[in-house]
Amino acid sequence: MRIALDVHGGDFGLKPNIDGALQALEQLPHEIILVGRDPEIREELRGRGVSPSDRLRIVHAQQIVEMGREPVEECRSKPDSSLMVGVELVRDGKADAFISAGNSGAVMVASLLKLKRIPGIIRPALAAPYPTFRGTTLLLDVGANMDSKPWHLVQFAVMGSIFMKLRFGIENPSVGLLSIGEEETKGNSLTIETIPLMKSVGVNFHGPVEGGDVPSGTTDVVVTDGFAGNVALKLSEGLAATIFKLIRQEIHRRFTYKIGALLMKKVFTGLRRKMDVDEYGGAPLLGVNGVVLICHGRTNQKAIFSAVKTASDLVGSGMLAKIKEEMSRIKDRISGARTANEEARENI
Repeated sequence: MRIALDVHGGDFGLKPNIDGALQALEQLPHEIILVGRDPEIREELRGRGVSPSDRLRIVHAQQIVEMGREPVEECRSKPDSSLMVGVELVRDGKADAFISAGNSGAVMVASLLKLKRIPGIIRPALAAPYPTFRGTTLLLDVGANMDSKPWHLVQFAVMGSIFMKLRFGIENPSVGLLSIGEEETKGNSLTIETIPLMKSVGVNFHGPVEGGDVPSGTTDVVVTDGFAGNVALKLSEGLAATIFKLIRQEIHRRFTYKIGALLMKKVFTGLRRKMDVDEYGGAPLLGVNGVVLICHGRTNQKAIFSAVKTASDLVGSGMLAKIKEEMSRIKDRISGARTANEEARENI
């Protein structure tokens, strides 16, 4: 596999990106393409006693997309950025996947501009693997679409099911629709309108699920719009970090607590590993015509290494071809739902 990496992406610059790339080079049989400013990359490699090779290549890109800037403007005004050049490598068949911890909105814009959508996909979705009591749940969308329609959520469910089957080996992933109750009569208009369509497309639809069902792992896939999904994800990440801080704070209050914590060190280590999102590497952007992973802005070496492994697994699994096949199967139902919705609005 040829994995392209935006080495300027993220809050901490080159270091975690290059460290993760070098770890992947040591432990995985893939070619890593470092996309960014050539002199700066070479200087970082030189400091680690490493030189470019057949399996570690540099593709020069002079510009850098800023984290806090408007995504469309950044992409259009910086065609020679590490982000745009990296996506172009996938488009041109010079790389099999692209990874970036940079501006997530800009990654999506660049992917749509250069790779386009998979035929039949109306909107792509950012999908986040989520550690749960039962294992892993895929939460999507977590930020690509702030407002969604029922047919968008149904497509998210189909893509999420394919991802979970290929990435985690779940034969028939169950799908939940995030709502405020398990009853099908509860929720907003988007939720209520999505339920009958979800039942018609052949996914293993469990029904509506509440927020507390996500960390418990009630279903393998949880579908929602990007606004609610992003809030749920960020709330969970903040809550997990706060709980660990509170535990650490309490442990230091008394000497006996420190002894108890020492005895439970393996328990805490295992729990932290289970809750560590860096194990997954990044969130795949499902629906674009290429394998693209977006890592957290505060990414580290471990996350980049995991992202390389995940990207190569997704390429090897033939995920894009399977999504295309499923979209072709359900396109008439999606089209019918959109037409019916438009006619209903005209009659109001």
